[in-house]
Amino acid sequence: MPLDPILIYACALALAAILATAATHKLRAPRWFAAQLEAYALLPTALIRPAARALPLLEGAVALGLLLPFSRGGAAVAAGALMALYAGAIAVNLWRGRRNIDCGCAGPGESQPLRPLLLLRNAALLGLAVLAALPPLARELGAFDGFVAIAAAAVLLLLYAAADGLLTNAPRLLKLTGR
Repeated sequence: MPLDPILIYACALALAAILATAATHKLRAPRWFAAQLEAYALLPTALIRPAARALPLLEGAVALGLLLPFSRGGAAVAAGALMALYAGAIAVNLWRGRRNIDCGCAGPGESQPLRPLLLLRNAALLGLAVLAALPPLARELGAFDGFVAIAAAAVLLLLYAAADGLLTNAPRLLKLTGR
């Protein structure tokens, strides 16, 4: 069932901004990101550096692909695969009992320990990717539709930032309350 293009474009824009930001964090601090990959203990040592170089480039390419109409569908599928991959890495380490490592989600300088809520966040991002991959309803778009799509993407980004801030600061808040 085709969805309104505004919803699809808003999801694609929001996801592109999230992936571009993630790529930027990793490209600005490559040693930090390589240490994050090593902390997850999922890759052989020989693959950590190549993966630390490739992942941000892949995230950036997917973000760009989400912005281009001809590649949006494929890029959305790739974004969904990245979210599932990241959720899998988090799940494996949670299963191993390794909650004390930083997820690496918030970039350098912001520590966010692994916890099950991160899986829910990644599931929501996977949902955005699924929506962005759907074919849009065929209809003409006007200038106001573009404004609404950008505004909706901004709202999605604000919700994401608020949730991410809560996830990042939850351990500090629990310490303040004595839990």
